Amino acid sequence: MISISDLELLELIRNPETKEKGYRLLVEMYQKRVYGIIRKMLIIHEDADDITQNTFIKAFKNIENFQGNSSLFTWLYRIATNESLNFLERKKKRYFFSIEDHLETMSGYLDRSGLITGEEIEKRLHKALLKLPDKQRLVFNMRYYEDLSYEQISQITSTSVGALKASYHHAVKKIEIELHTE
Repeated sequence: MISISDLELLELIRNPETKEKGYRLLVEMYQKRVYGIIRKMLIIHEDADDITQNTFIKAFKNIENFQGNSSLFTWLYRIATNESLNFLERKKKRYFFSIEDHLETMSGYLDRSGLITGEEIEKRLHKALLKLPDKQRLVFNMRYYEDLSYEQISQITSTSVGALKASYHHAVKKIEIELHTE
C-alpha cells in the first residue's frame, strides 16, 4: 500500500474526478485501526463491524466539514468513539438492559470469543474493563491499548487533560480492585 499524507488524501476526496479513489484509500488506510478501537468498546464483532461502517459513512458525509485542526485519524477516532458510545446507549435503552444483565452477557461473550487469546489474565482484564463506565473504558482503551497521549485523547473527546487523567486513574484503580477480588 502506498503512503499518502492527509493533505493528499483530502485533495483526492475533494476532487470530483478522484473522489471515489480517495474514499477507497481512506478506508484502506484507517479501517483496521478504527475497527480495533470500536471492537475494544463493543466486544462483539458484528456490532463493531456495523459501527465501523457507520463511522466511515458519517466521515464520507461530513468530510467537507473537516477543517484540518487535527489529523484525519484523530477526526475518524472521534467519530468512532462517539458512534460506539451512542450505540451502547441505544442498545441499553432498546433492550432495557439492567447494567448487571449487560455485564453478564458481555462477560459470557468474552468467555466464548476468539477475541481473547486464552490467557486467563487477559480475559480477567477484559471482564474488569466491562464493569467500567463507558467513558472511563474509552479513556483506558485509548491510553493503555492505543498509547495515545492525554493531549491526543483530549482532542478526540473534547475533554480536558485533567479530567482525562482523573478518569484514567479511577479506571486503573477499579481494574486493580476487580483483578485482586477475582
